[in-house]
Amino acid sequence: MIVSSDDENLIISNQLEAKEIDFDKSYENSIRPKTFNDYIGQTELKETLSISIKSAQKREQSIDHMLFYGPPGLGKTTLAGVIANEMGVNIKITSAPALERPRDIIGILMGLKTGEILFIDEIHRLNKIAEEILYPAMEDFCIDMMTGKSQATKNLRIPVPKFTLIGATTKAGSLSGPLRDRFGIIHRLEFYSIDELMQVLKRTAKILDIKIDKNGLNAIAKRSRGTPRIANRLIKRVRDYALVRYNSDVTGQIANEALDMLKIDKVGLNSTDRNLLKLIIEKYDGGPVGIETIAAALCEDVKTIEDVCEPYLLQAGLILRTPRGRKVSPEGYRLLNFVPPALQCGLFD
Repeated sequence: MIVSSDDENLIISNQLEAKEIDFDKSYENSIRPKTFNDYIGQTELKETLSISIKSAQKREQSIDHMLFYGPPGLGKTTLAGVIANEMGVNIKITSAPALERPRDIIGILMGLKTGEILFIDEIHRLNKIAEEILYPAMEDFCIDMMTGKSQATKNLRIPVPKFTLIGATTKAGSLSGPLRDRFGIIHRLEFYSIDELMQVLKRTAKILDIKIDKNGLNAIAKRSRGTPRIANRLIKRVRDYALVRYNSDVTGQIANEALDMLKIDKVGLNSTDRNLLKLIIEKYDGGPVGIETIAAALCEDVKTIEDVCEPYLLQAGLILRTPRGRKVSPEGYRLLNFVPPALQCGLFD
């Protein structure tokens, strides 16, 4: 067979693309911890889960269904993989929006093997039909199916292997009561401390062969909003900056320069966060103001404000939620060099 130059270029391009995909997969696999010893942070949660896992292994049974909730980027998916590895079982990962039709969730459940883990991300977005299919599967390890028509309709109970469902959500309150009550283990993941983030960054730097000193790790950790996912993203951007601008290892000074260029300030706020705080202070006298009004004024989606911006701003005490809307706290005023309302009257005494 004769191969033209165009065909040859296409073959080479496809090979490079395949290698790039393989690299991305291997990077994801290497950066994610596989054991509790490698998993940094969430100390109390790890201890509790370790006891539950050892108990299940001694009883030779599947571990109870689990629900992990908390802001995005704290390691819920990674933790599910660690649990599967510690249990010595396979894990199947999917997301609630992908389970649109009954056959989607039924196919997954029927394909599970005894002891395996099913991880459903964004489980609060499960539709009603998929949720109702899960009820008997979680409780009695069977699926209820209707067959026949009219008076010949029959209810069939099809057994499924005993499995463990791990659900992850950023909105635990959006889960229905019946679904939430079927989880035997429910935990909230907390934001990471600076020291914990430095440990995460040190491990990532070792895997990616990034030369970085302690000051560099500290600078990135302080601006990572208490979130490992953000920390791992920022260290790669800082590495690029150090390589292009200085052709050197990452130091504290270089890290700060790179993050300043990315418009990420000393406490991890980006331009959207600062614009949100300024909007409430300058246009609405510090609040309260409704979330829909804020989103419209910033030309952002309401879910982006609620799921991306607000969790850290609330955790840092920069904004307050009230029955009438969002308010900027005195700390938020000071951070942006505005005078808090309580002190403004003193300016005119």
